[in-house]
Amino acid sequence: MTVATATMNQISTQTQMPKSLWADAISRIKRDKLALTCGAIIIFYALLALLASLGLIAADYAQTNPQGFSPPSPDHWFGTDMFGRDVFMRTVHGTRIALSIGLVTSLIAIPIGVCLGAIAGYFGGKVDDLIVWFYTTVDSIPDLLKIIALSYVMGRGILSVYVAIGFTTWVGLCRLIRAEFMKHKSREYVLAANALGASHTRRMFVHILPNVFHIILINFSLRFIIGIKTEVILSYLGLGVEPGQPSWGIMIDDAKQELAQGVWWQLAAATGAMFFIVLSFNIFADALRDALDPKLRNK
Repeated sequence: MTVATATMNQISTQTQMPKSLWADAISRIKRDKLALTCGAIIIFYALLALLASLGLIAADYAQTNPQGFSPPSPDHWFGTDMFGRDVFMRTVHGTRIALSIGLVTSLIAIPIGVCLGAIAGYFGGKVDDLIVWFYTTVDSIPDLLKIIALSYVMGRGILSVYVAIGFTTWVGLCRLIRAEFMKHKSREYVLAANALGASHTRRMFVHILPNVFHIILINFSLRFIIGIKTEVILSYLGLGVEPGQPSWGIMIDDAKQELAQGVWWQLAAATGAMFFIVLSFNIFADALRDALDPKLRNK
């Protein structure tokens, strides 16, 4: 009876299917309490941004009243600014702008980086040389200078911020995707697809791309950090969103005049909101990398 049970257990162990990359990654993240906490913070920010964009919360963020420079109180949790506008409501709407910039700029930059990197890494030769020359030329100019130049050309506004950040920050992902496609194009599963008559497009985007998708997902998380920080810098320099918009960068810029009068709460609200979302994205992106990178799965 014992021998039969042992034999059954051995057969069951041998026939048990190994976990896929995604199933293993999900189980790893579930065990990481810090990553789960950061994920919950990101979801909370996203819900705030969604509700604010629908006008369900903080709809009166632009309303002014005579009580300027009011300190934090039950009526105004984060106090009021120089015009008597509620700082808490402006911070909530700043979340909407920050996350929209992170999302839209990611949707612009990631397809550019993936397509160019895939074409360069897969075809090689002169095509690779041309794309490498192109992104090396683009990368030779500091990102901030390119973004500022495009912002000057297009004028101030959130659309300019989308375009300036999205079209200038794809080079890093392009390099990574190019290297991965160069590595994967000679592997057995791609050669088998070639033997079965699969086209170049099918081999690139149906066979190879799913195997490097974890890099895109990690980069997507990191791109939010880049977008949020860059928008704050641009708005602080006067090149970001319009002055009436409650951007965190504009709030920090406004706080320069308030600090001389001892009014610190607008600066604290904007920097605190930015600190927690950037920190959460950083930690969550690190957890994603550790869970999805095949080199780190067995560590």
